[in-house]
Amino acid sequence: MDVRPRPDPGRAAPEHSDAYLATALSLAGYSGVLTAWTVYGIRQGDGNAWDFLEGMFNPGASLTTQVLGPYEWALSVAFLVIAGLALAQRRVARSAALLSGFVLLAVSLREGLGLFDAAYRDQYRHDPLGGWALATRGLGLVVALVVLLAMFPATERRRGVHPSAPGAADAPEAWWRRSSRICGVLFLLMGLARIGWAVRDLTGVGTGHYLRAVVDGSVLGTLDLAAPTEFTTVGSVLALFVLGALALPGRREVRGALLVFAALELYVTVRMVVWLTVTDFFNRSFETPEGALSLATTAYALAAMTSVVVLAGGRGFGPYGGMRTEGFRAAAVGRNGGL
Repeated sequence: MDVRPRPDPGRAAPEHSDAYLATALSLAGYSGVLTAWTVYGIRQGDGNAWDFLEGMFNPGASLTTQVLGPYEWALSVAFLVIAGLALAQRRVARSAALLSGFVLLAVSLREGLGLFDAAYRDQYRHDPLGGWALATRGLGLVVALVVLLAMFPATERRRGVHPSAPGAADAPEAWWRRSSRICGVLFLLMGLARIGWAVRDLTGVGTGHYLRAVVDGSVLGTLDLAAPTEFTTVGSVLALFVLGALALPGRREVRGALLVFAALELYVTVRMVVWLTVTDFFNRSFETPEGALSLATTAYALAAMTSVVVLAGGRGFGPYGGMRTEGFRAAAVGRNGGL
């Protein structure tokens, strides 16, 4: 009987340790910068830290200056969590880090395009915080490039399957394929719903202005580290479709990105539900077809993102999407009386 310790299937290969370390330090540093901006906003506002914490979940309660928006608050926490996983050399951090890198790259490219506008550049020169804001954007670009260049080559072959345990690889793989497909379907349906609402918004503001606000940082005319609604909407639609398409074939590598993005969307949805409750929207939602549809979309988003978080982060399964070896051993003992 082979009693040698098995390699941890959830741990990155030793040759990728430098890539994971660079990713961890980069994301942790950028999370620290976002936290510093948050603290600055609290100190400049009329409220205190408790008011800010309440405002994180109730948009109408915060008395603090909101330098960042809810997406930036959620991302600062997500970056720190991903940095911790990468520092621990967990393979689940790879796809989550790649998603973070693409988000930061998109934000940086949008701001870079805005800098071609002379009036927008002048705002950076004359605003007392313009230099700090530009430095934050520049750091975001550097972090994005470091993460993407470090993590893209850090692919690994499947490890940790015990050849003497028949069926040990089949059960967790089958479970993850089913769960991954469910997550993929939930993401794709959510993406379709978001497209419907985006088309509705296009009719109100004009297609040209809406799409320009997605890719051009100078459209708003003011320096703002918080991403506008147009950018977050289109970005979330793209992420939902890309991650949904990757999840449908049951790819194990996408688990971390599914978990992080679903958690981010769940936070934003919960915040919206609190706002709808405070404004008594639920009691008036069925007065119009649009209100009823909005309520249905919100309810679906809440249920779907919660389901993805549970499926992608289940504790009964291993760190990289498979059932823990101990679970198989216990199951085998229960069925056959021994191993």
